[in-house]
Amino acid sequence: MDKKAMYNLTYGLFVLTAKEGDKDNGCIVNTVVQVTTEPNRITVAVNKSNYTHDMIIRTGEFNVSMLTEKSTMETFKHWGFRSGRDTDKMEGLKGQGDDVEIEYRRSANGIVYITKGTNAFISAKVVNTIDLGTHTLFIADVTDGEVLSDDNSVTYAYYQKNIKPAPAPAAKKGYICTVCGYIYEGDVLPDDFICPICKHPASDFKKLGED
Repeated sequence: MDKKAMYNLTYGLFVLTAKEGDKDNGCIVNTVVQVTTEPNRITVAVNKSNYTHDMIIRTGEFNVSMLTEKSTMETFKHWGFRSGRDTDKMEGLKGQGDDVEIEYRRSANGIVYITKGTNAFISAKVVNTIDLGTHTLFIADVTDGEVLSDDNSVTYAYYQKNIKPAPAPAAKKGYICTVCGYIYEGDVLPDDFICPICKHPASDFKKLGED
């Protein structure tokens, strides 16, 4: 099977945010789907290894910020390539009230939404969950939302072709993660290997030097 066929599915990329007590956190997801209009309901599948997943399990609320083609690799690194378990992802970001370019605001539910490189946000409240093994599928009612710009939403295919940097040639033997670019050095990649950066499995790696 050519796993690159999956890259052609037309789905977007989003920053999923949650708040628990004084802790704000977020991660990159690509699985937000509107499933009904009456009631206005969405689903999102979240990897159980993400700290945002645990926060949503406990609080039952989240925001989705819709990324655009103007979003940069720095946005994906900031929200997707490190864990909120040991990192404050709000550190260094400029929020409402600052006399500089605003990077985030808070919606009526108190949760952060991203204003830089996005075109809309929605707030949602969980009504049901389904265990998918490595992920949890959250089914949620939309409670709020706002259009932020008319920029085009970024698709996964656009991210692969235009935002994610091409890996530099490497002389060492190993495997590279096709999602985030992490390099595993060695002759054999274990079948159960999980990328330490983006948490994707061994099936999303390819040998260095392969097209």
